[in-house]
Amino acid sequence: MNSPAVTVLVVEDEPNIRDLVCLHLRHEGYTCEAFADGQAALSASRERAFDLIVLDLMLPGLDGLSLCRAVRNGKLNADVPILMLTARREESDKVVGLESGADDYLTKPFGVRELVARARALLRRPRAVSQAAAAAASASTTAGDIITIRGIEIDEPRRKVRVGSRDVELTDQEFRLLHLLITHPGIVFSREALLSKIWRGDTFVTVRSVDTLVKRLRRRIEGDPANPEFIHTVWGVGYKFADA
Repeated sequence: MNSPAVTVLVVEDEPNIRDLVCLHLRHEGYTCEAFADGQAALSASRERAFDLIVLDLMLPGLDGLSLCRAVRNGKLNADVPILMLTARREESDKVVGLESGADDYLTKPFGVRELVARARALLRRPRAVSQAAAAAASASTTAGDIITIRGIEIDEPRRKVRVGSRDVELTDQEFRLLHLLITHPGIVFSREALLSKIWRGDTFVTVRSVDTLVKRLRRRIEGDPANPEFIHTVWGVGYKFADA
């Protein structure tokens, strides 16, 4: 049986770059849906699921950062890997993109081999279970599948998280980071250890990516991200979940 086709949403307003990206992704056997503006791409992301989004930062109408945040706050593609493209090379620009929910960052001009390699790496990352699989898991979930520590409840088979009385939507990376830390309360993980466990061998990330992911997760689960109750920084070492 053939594997399901990989569908990529490509959002790029420069026709030559858009066509080049789609050409090489199609050579990999992927199906591409291409858009030149952010609003049309957002509508598509709300109507159907994608396996990967390749997203330009500078777009007419709805810019790439806003589109990235909107996708992450949605439901259908909340955990889709996002590769952001931009002509901006400053580190601060990259950090803003990653903090907005992008998983990786590629500056223009870029080589098509690097583009394809990064796309492959992002597609290798495990994602949340499908809605059908989640429904099946829901029927068999037992109390032992639910982890509750300090008011945070993680239902792993359903990929659901509750903090107090509110449901919290997390991306796949955020979920895996929280699950790893919360199942080892009080244990300090170095940035390098988290990099290897969460990104699982991808070569185009650095320890700074860990800090960015922690910031994103804190914004979602902490009442005051500047004074975190759950995820603590151990200066000079890494991060830990508060003692149970």
